[in-house]
Amino acid sequence: MLIMGNITSYRYGDVCKAKFSQRVKKDVFDVMPLNIRSILYNMDTDLIFSLEEIRLRVYKPLMIVCQSGNHFIDANGRVTDNHEKAYIVTKEDMERTLQFMAEYSIYALEEELRLGYLTLKGGYRVGLSGKVVLNNNEVKTIKYISSFNIRISREVIGSAQPIIPHILGSNNRILHTLIISPPKMGKTTILRDLARLLSNGNKYMKGVKVGIVDERSEIAGCYQGVPQNDVGVRTDVLDGCPKALGMMMMIRSLSPEVIITDEIGRQEDIYALEEALNSGISVITSVHGNDFEDVKRRPVVWQILKKNIFKVIIVLGKNQVPGTIDSIYKLSNNSDTYEEIIGV
Repeated sequence: MLIMGNITSYRYGDVCKAKFSQRVKKDVFDVMPLNIRSILYNMDTDLIFSLEEIRLRVYKPLMIVCQSGNHFIDANGRVTDNHEKAYIVTKEDMERTLQFMAEYSIYALEEELRLGYLTLKGGYRVGLSGKVVLNNNEVKTIKYISSFNIRISREVIGSAQPIIPHILGSNNRILHTLIISPPKMGKTTILRDLARLLSNGNKYMKGVKVGIVDERSEIAGCYQGVPQNDVGVRTDVLDGCPKALGMMMMIRSLSPEVIITDEIGRQEDIYALEEALNSGISVITSVHGNDFEDVKRRPVVWQILKKNIFKVIIVLGKNQVPGTIDSIYKLSNNSDTYEEIIGV
């Protein structure tokens, strides 16, 4: 079993808790209405440091999700597990939050609203729900917002360092790599750090040109097109672009040596992956799953695996701390089978 970096400590690089908490206050708390902002500011620094999500639901208790689970927050910023003692989010709170997040220009966020999420300065993603407005059976926008899920993202610098030797082939060529992971087990954090390490260079190799297709703005965390996370000095990002389309755009115009994207699984992804392969571009991507056998049961993913596109498959642990590798498989040079080189 291999543990990558110190993901469970939720470091933001090597900064201290106080500095991380200040960043969260500035980038996240300050886009809240004054009353909710005051409540969140009153929370203990250790609690702010462990935040994973802040949940606002109209006429429901203010809730946070952190390492210890989910909790309600009262009007004084204290944790309570009794929802009757929690602060109740009002309709005005919801309206003001959207206004602050949109900087009083809802029209400017029309495309993001259509996709069901916003990205704040600092790379924090905000999921939302409400009344979906359709046009020709496609989502036009979401109005009457009824909930916000503010996800507190973190960079863990160096978390992917132990992976590097396993994804390099002869002449330090980067191998096509698939990361399998259950939700919230660190796969996006690792993809982000892989981009940085491959782009900047590391002790195993010189830096290469990296292209990130960031469909849901989670890897680079772009705000107005600028990555808020450190994804390397030789990295180009297509933010909010569908994966298959983005990979084709990268191949045609940005000449990356490696493409990184998250959560493949559609039929069109197969064609884009094959195009990258034929163009001599390495691909590193991920898929949700509990283990290797689990993803084999998904028709589209199984089609990709049968084509032996991926030379390395890394499985993150579902019962361990985030960042734990359960196993690594490599495609055998002499057959079409994957051999486990690291296992529990």
